[in-house]
Amino acid sequence: MAKYHSEQIKNIALLGHSGDGKTALAEAMLLLAGAIDRVGGNLDFDPEEKKRGNSIMASLAAFDWKGKKINLLDTPGYFDFAGEVKQALRAADTTVLVVDGKSGFKVGTELSWDYAEGMPRCFFVNKTDDENANFDNVLAGLKEQFGSKVCPVFVPYEGAAGSSKVFCNLITREAFEYDAKGGAKKVDVDMSKFDSVREELTESLAETDDDLMEKYLEEMELTDDEMLIALRKGLSNGMISPVFSGSAATLAGVSGFLDIIADFFKPASERTVDGEVKLDPAGATALFCFKSVADAFGKKSFFRVMSGTLKKDTVLTNLRSDQSEKIARIYTCVGAKETELDEAVFGDIAYTTKLVATNTGDTLGGKEAFAPADYPKPYYRMAIVPKSKGDEDKISAGIAKLLEEDPTLKYENNAETKQMLLSGLGDIHLDVVASKLKTRYGVSIEYAEPKTAYRETIKKTIQTEGKHKKQSGGSGQYGHVKITFSHGEDEGLTFTQSVVGGSVPKNYYPAVEKGLLEAMQKGVLAGFPVVNLAADLFDGSYHPVDSNEISFKLAAILAYKQTINANPVILEPVGALRVLIPTSYSGDIMGDISKRRGRIMGMAESSRKGYTVIEAEIPSAEMNNYAIQLRAMTQGRGSYTFEFVRYEEAPSEIANKIIEEAKKAEE
Repeated sequence: MAKYHSEQIKNIALLGHSGDGKTALAEAMLLLAGAIDRVGGNLDFDPEEKKRGNSIMASLAAFDWKGKKINLLDTPGYFDFAGEVKQALRAADTTVLVVDGKSGFKVGTELSWDYAEGMPRCFFVNKTDDENANFDNVLAGLKEQFGSKVCPVFVPYEGAAGSSKVFCNLITREAFEYDAKGGAKKVDVDMSKFDSVREELTESLAETDDDLMEKYLEEMELTDDEMLIALRKGLSNGMISPVFSGSAATLAGVSGFLDIIADFFKPASERTVDGEVKLDPAGATALFCFKSVADAFGKKSFFRVMSGTLKKDTVLTNLRSDQSEKIARIYTCVGAKETELDEAVFGDIAYTTKLVATNTGDTLGGKEAFAPADYPKPYYRMAIVPKSKGDEDKISAGIAKLLEEDPTLKYENNAETKQMLLSGLGDIHLDVVASKLKTRYGVSIEYAEPKTAYRETIKKTIQTEGKHKKQSGGSGQYGHVKITFSHGEDEGLTFTQSVVGGSVPKNYYPAVEKGLLEAMQKGVLAGFPVVNLAADLFDGSYHPVDSNEISFKLAAILAYKQTINANPVILEPVGALRVLIPTSYSGDIMGDISKRRGRIMGMAESSRKGYTVIEAEIPSAEMNNYAIQLRAMTQGRGSYTFEFVRYEEAPSEIANKIIEEAKKAEE
């Protein structure tokens, strides 16, 4: 690949709802640019993507158009893979939201718009060749949702022969007809039908510059050059979100869109951090690793050059791990097809292999680390069940590799429930993990419902007695304690002594406490750990010869078992739930929370227009499938956080069910 300057590099991310044609558009671009010789399977090359027929990872494709290098990041549309979208946006400079020309605005469009907040955003209305496509309706829907900054620039011409292949540039007032190979030729059409739309476009472009607005208000016509300059400026600073159109399937309009990208999209040289700090193309080399892909053969680390120029064999320090990494080779790619580079200039996107201490979100080189993406937290949790005994270590090793690749995964080996727990963004997400473990690392797993970590405590104060006496020839064993048990203020064991007259020697106190601590690991109701237990050793007896520490430890355990008479109860974990939803769904969501035994703590308007925040407290056991249920109830628009708060007494009917299930598990 030829060498490029930063001003010649355009970093673009394709976002949108699943099925709207992001990958098809990307491959149409690649075909027209000569980067591929056929469409299909170039970007969705992972075995899982081929099996499912959908993107599950963000793919990089670099190609040349009109002497400009375009780094295209094609992202998945499934909600479960929002982490991949977030990664791509950390490397891109402009976002293209792909919209279906038939069905128009969808939930994925709205979420993509939100993900790209603060970045240049534009729309590409795809599938205009569909007989039921209606560009005007789609445009109206986008304007209704996103406001007046949405303005059409490159639109289909309806009414002419072969109109599904004729598109008009409203700025230059030129029309182009596209052939089967995507080639364009100018044609004459009646542009007057676009007069009112062009007037709206002119007003939107005029708002990007004070001088243009003054000229517009004076009813002076803006020149084509002035409007094109305003297009570049307005798109770069986010004042406008232009709408383009075409068909990835027929290639119509795609080359025109590529021309716009090459001529008017923000170049990599203009990248800033937080919209203010301009980066230094001549400074010390610094890279931001925005994505990692780990497999059985190693790891690819995708990065953007944030400062300076990267050359092969450069050694840079990882600012997180403080370890040095050698960038032995530099690659770019079109999906799985890679090309080695001699260098990567400021603003370019590339990848390297075999980095040891670098993960997604790390900064190599420079003095200050760049902020990683703001990933959604994984709350959908399932327990891992190995299909073959003895595979636990292989599973842990495989998941460790996948965690490096996917920050939206969370893994925990829970010692209390004795389960390996995996958390993700949804059921499809975890299903993909299971498939990757099998294909990459040769281990098969199934999922099961995670167990809830219940607790037990007592509510009543009682006095108990425990006597351990054993005589089997020779030295015997003797320990005798009297203990008052009650509900304690502290979470663990509060152990006190009020023995009078030395009926239990002081040197046996630690043995009594040790016995109680050991016994508390298994409650008398269902075998769950006991919390908030106060125990006062007030009396007992000993034998001058047969008493020892083990005898008093066992006596304490016998006394503890009698707490079955101290009104023991089951405690369940309760968490704080905070749900962000469109206001129209509030009633349904509150009803669902109530069904899950939740308590509504409050409601408030969100800073996000049209959204409401509901706060509640709800038992953790009722939250296992909430991620999927909330998505279904809100069409994917709802999001939530859930954090453990405390343990509370479970209702009797719930407690009885828990005890019954615990007894069955022991059988």
